[in-house]
Amino acid sequence: MPSRVLRTIKERLRDLQLQKNKQLVLTLAADGRQPLQRVKEAWIQQPLDHFNRQNVNTFTQRFFVNEAYWQRPDGPVFLFIGGEGPIFEFDVLAGHHVDMAQEHGALLLALEHRFYGDSINPDGLRTEKLADLSSQQALTDLAVFHQYISQSFNLTHRNTWISFGGSYSGALSAWFRGKFPGLVYGAVASSAPVKAKLDFSAYNNVVGSGLMNEAVGGSEKCLAKVREAFAAVEAALMGGNVSQVAKDFGCCQIPEDHDDQVELMQTLADIVMGTVQYNEEGVLMSIRELCGVMTNTSDEYEEEMEAYTRLVKLSQVYRSTSEELCMDVSHEKTLKDLMDTSVHSGRRAERQWTYQTCTEFGFYETCEDAACPFSGMLTLHAQTKLCTAVFGVSQHSLPARIAFTNNYYGGDNPRTHRVLYVNGGIDPWKELSVVRDGTEEGEEAQTVFIKDTAHCADMASRRFTDRHSLRRARQEIEKHVARWLKTAAEEKAENRTV
Repeated sequence: MPSRVLRTIKERLRDLQLQKNKQLVLTLAADGRQPLQRVKEAWIQQPLDHFNRQNVNTFTQRFFVNEAYWQRPDGPVFLFIGGEGPIFEFDVLAGHHVDMAQEHGALLLALEHRFYGDSINPDGLRTEKLADLSSQQALTDLAVFHQYISQSFNLTHRNTWISFGGSYSGALSAWFRGKFPGLVYGAVASSAPVKAKLDFSAYNNVVGSGLMNEAVGGSEKCLAKVREAFAAVEAALMGGNVSQVAKDFGCCQIPEDHDDQVELMQTLADIVMGTVQYNEEGVLMSIRELCGVMTNTSDEYEEEMEAYTRLVKLSQVYRSTSEELCMDVSHEKTLKDLMDTSVHSGRRAERQWTYQTCTEFGFYETCEDAACPFSGMLTLHAQTKLCTAVFGVSQHSLPARIAFTNNYYGGDNPRTHRVLYVNGGIDPWKELSVVRDGTEEGEEAQTVFIKDTAHCADMASRRFTDRHSLRRARQEIEKHVARWLKTAAEEKAENRTV
């Protein structure tokens, strides 16, 4: 099931970041600095299919440039890679990579991923057109873009390129360095799932350990209550109390059939998953707050209904913060949304991303193993049958597609040099990233692990409220980037003297 609620939470996080970034830019403007005026939006014509010379079709790809900090002509180039959603001008105005660009006098670029945001042809979401949506095509877009920018700005080998990305775009950052080492000198890959995985049950196991992690407000009791609550909802559904469950959780529909009941379970699981994945990012609630709802002792809960009632409360908190009048649990509506091929500017991403999970990555957050704190109704079959229903991709073909991706990129042993993999200890996606080094003796470490932080936390600009471990990690990333730029400059100086 493409996690509808997780997507909503992710979009709300992006909106929150945009608001914060707007305030930051207004503050800079008040100080007499006008970085916004230095940002240009532009477009490049890209081949739809880089691997077929016969196909002459193209699409227009959007990018942003910020020259405010660039020390011409030899300053470095910092490339922010777009992922499964639109890019914004703030991608070249705010964030840790922008802080570093200021320090090193870098030209800032952000390139939108094909088929996302505004980089989609009007008929681009039709199933036959989606054949041109893949990470391989996206990496070649980056290579063509590199050449285009180099010509436009008269760049030479003296301009050192470094790429940045987080989550899927973090994987692209690592892969771009791996596949085109001559174009990009170093890459930062935050929370990057470089290993494709069909049955990503480990995701929910990490969510479970996050709920138990006392350093972030979790406890064994919290995890136990979450398990108990999901078991109680499942028992109520199996016992035929469907109307009551629908009423309790404020569902828009009564989930009479199995598929709708799975949607309900997915939605409730998503609330917990989203809380752990984006802990302390200021969206939804934190693990500490969630565990507060699940474990606080008070008289209002009857003993046997306790955990169930607390989960109801949790869903109310979610609905009030997301301003949803009721909880949509219609499987039919999920299908209808995924089958919608009209290009709504900017926001649409679920159809494209679901297609990429079906054809390249899997990433299905299942709950069939005993360690999962949610419901066993969240099966691999329930999630992958959408591939067939929506795109005609057979479930049987999925293992071979995943194997191809891992063979092509190297899985979680990608043998990349000068790629810095950054992961958070409570981020479920760390399971598919590079967390420990496979470095040779004497080679510098290429991983940064931030014990108590969540997904992509290191990518934001420094905040007063940041944990000490996050501050230290950013310093570590800054050291790596500074060292790369220094080494690149030394290599170039050597080449000149030879």
